Amino acid sequence: MKVLALLLALALAGCAVGPDFTPPAAPGVAGYVRGGDPAQTPVGEGRAQRFVPDAPVPADWWRMFGSAELDRAMADALDANPTLQVAEANLRAADASVHAGAGIFYPQVAAQAGAARQTSTPARLGVNAAPTIFNVLSLGATVSYSLDVFGGNRRAVEGLAAQAEAQRQAVGTAWLALTGNYVNTAIAQAGYAAQIEATEALIRLVRDQVDVTHAQVDAGTATYASELALVTQLAELEATLPPLQQRMDQADHLLATLAGRYPADAAPLDVRLDSLTLPTDLPRVLPADLVRRRPDVMAAQARLHAASADIGVATAAMLPNIVLSAGYGREGTRTADLFRAGGGVWSLAGSLVAPVFEGGTLYYQRQAAVARWEAAQADYRQVALAAFAQVADALQALDHDAVLVDVQDRAQGAAKRLLDSVQANYQAGTAGYLQVLVANAQYQQAIIGYLQARTQRLQDTALLYLALGGGWKPDAAPQASVTP
Repeated sequence: MKVLALLLALALAGCAVGPDFTPPAAPGVAGYVRGGDPAQTPVGEGRAQRFVPDAPVPADWWRMFGSAELDRAMADALDANPTLQVAEANLRAADASVHAGAGIFYPQVAAQAGAARQTSTPARLGVNAAPTIFNVLSLGATVSYSLDVFGGNRRAVEGLAAQAEAQRQAVGTAWLALTGNYVNTAIAQAGYAAQIEATEALIRLVRDQVDVTHAQVDAGTATYASELALVTQLAELEATLPPLQQRMDQADHLLATLAGRYPADAAPLDVRLDSLTLPTDLPRVLPADLVRRRPDVMAAQARLHAASADIGVATAAMLPNIVLSAGYGREGTRTADLFRAGGGVWSLAGSLVAPVFEGGTLYYQRQAAVARWEAAQADYRQVALAAFAQVADALQALDHDAVLVDVQDRAQGAAKRLLDSVQANYQAGTAGYLQVLVANAQYQQAIIGYLQARTQRLQDTALLYLALGGGWKPDAAPQASVTP
């Protein structure tokens, strides 16, 4: 009785074996890159980017690029993307599993009714008489309850809740991947379109150069070799168009797929590169806060929590378990007998089951749970390291992009001034038309280089928003709450 009283006291006290989960401590690093975060001093375009401490990452971060067409298309993609729908359905299934598992915290009640017709012979009692045939009717209910003395059931439900949390963060990861891929692809598509337009203009200029040089060759004022050089240049330029057009088509097909549509049925996204605004105020997130913002890191933490709970489940399986049960019913040979006096039956029972010898099964199951927990710890560290590396890449990329855009902008300006000077000399009669065409071609080449640099800068800005968690808030997803 003393042992039973002790076990009851433990059950009422809510004892649960196994480790109590505590989230991993935030990384103790001061910055994302060696020597501290790069001082962002963007130049070019007359538009500077600066980091604003403690600035929130907006949930609809893509609106920072100032494109109403992109905003509309993103809304459609968020509604129809199959991958996101799969993640949301898996979350609903995980939450339902939590509620289903929590049923173990309550008494299990079952009702039963039965009817049988059978025969019995008195010969079994040593009486020489004819067999009799009779009916047996029964009606009753049973109640059972597991005391869960060592908290195995509580740890099991705790693990289910952690798995649901991991799936909730998986929704965030899918959401982040969708928004990031969509914005990155939309920017790339706009960049390809701008480069195609500039390349076509450059091809027209070089064709004019070929025509002028051909006329000069016929007039004996230019060599045939110079004409061949221009023809070669023209062919090389024309060869750059099909790959650009192919990448633009691929971007269009990917955008349609991300939006849950077949490429043949989707309307093309009409976002021009010059319509996209470079965000100026960028959020600066402290390293200690990054691990709580990114859904992939939080999902790894939830998986670690589930692995910790599994240790408790495996530990409790090695210890005794107590189940209390009670039953009451009515029996008789006729329906009327079920309700007569003396027709009731009842039972009260308690059972204690303790493993004695399992051939090492329970011990090694716990060892396996511990090993999975250690693996989950390593997985969490790896995911966190990858998150910090992504932020570091984005910060450094923006720093380099600012320099590259400035260089390309200056090259474009110099090429434009050269073109203006040659055109002035041409109008004054001191320069030939071929010189004008050459200067214009150089200017168009500089424009293409600038477009490529600006496209990359926009994409790297989007990468920074993604690396910082993209404004995902797990509170936006439904959450199961179960209290033992």
